[in-house]
Amino acid sequence: MSIKENLQQIKSIIPEHVTLVAVSKTKPNEAILEAYQAGQRVFGENKVQELTEKYESLPKDIEWHMIGHLQSNKVKYIAPFVHLIHGIDSLKLLKEVHKRAEQNNRIINCLLQMHIAEEDSKFGFDENEIKELLESEDFKNLQNVKIVGLMGMATYTDDENQISKEFKSLKNLFDQLKTLNTFNFQLSTLSMGMSGDYKLAIKEGSNMVRVGSAIFGERNYL
Repeated sequence: MSIKENLQQIKSIIPEHVTLVAVSKTKPNEAILEAYQAGQRVFGENKVQELTEKYESLPKDIEWHMIGHLQSNKVKYIAPFVHLIHGIDSLKLLKEVHKRAEQNNRIINCLLQMHIAEEDSKFGFDENEIKELLESEDFKNLQNVKIVGLMGMATYTDDENQISKEFKSLKNLFDQLKTLNTFNFQLSTLSMGMSGDYKLAIKEGSNMVRVGSAIFGERNYL
């Protein structure tokens, strides 16, 4: 099936209120343009250099999401244009995003990454760390970032019960935190689910899914 057909199939499955982030990492511009011509406007990249190169050469109405682990020293390269940063996993990183956003006279939307998986390899906050962050004076002074949601990745397993349980726990936290509403913390986005588990994630309340291989075919490892 073509990229266009893959996209149409996925969009026929996911509800209208769910944002589809087409994960275009390692994919050539031609593949992204094929998805663009089929109506897709939201794309996710996980490497800063690749993201900036694609931003430079592709249509300017694309919404670029930084979905990978982001190092503080790379924030300056994407701060002028990035639409949403998915993986905020420390106060240090958030402060750097704030600083670079201020330099670019922007407010940058971010998701806090929660550690919900049983694997140690995933980055992210736990519940206590998130609450500490939100209560800290440091966070309250960050005028140029806005936390618009939470993001989490489930354990890589075939056990659907475990995946559902992890997604459920993140949805519960999202619902609790949603009642907090400040100028830089207004939750509307719950980003859970990738090519292998996005249907489960939507069932558990996700309203943003990141899908790569199901759109573009298997990944090309450079």
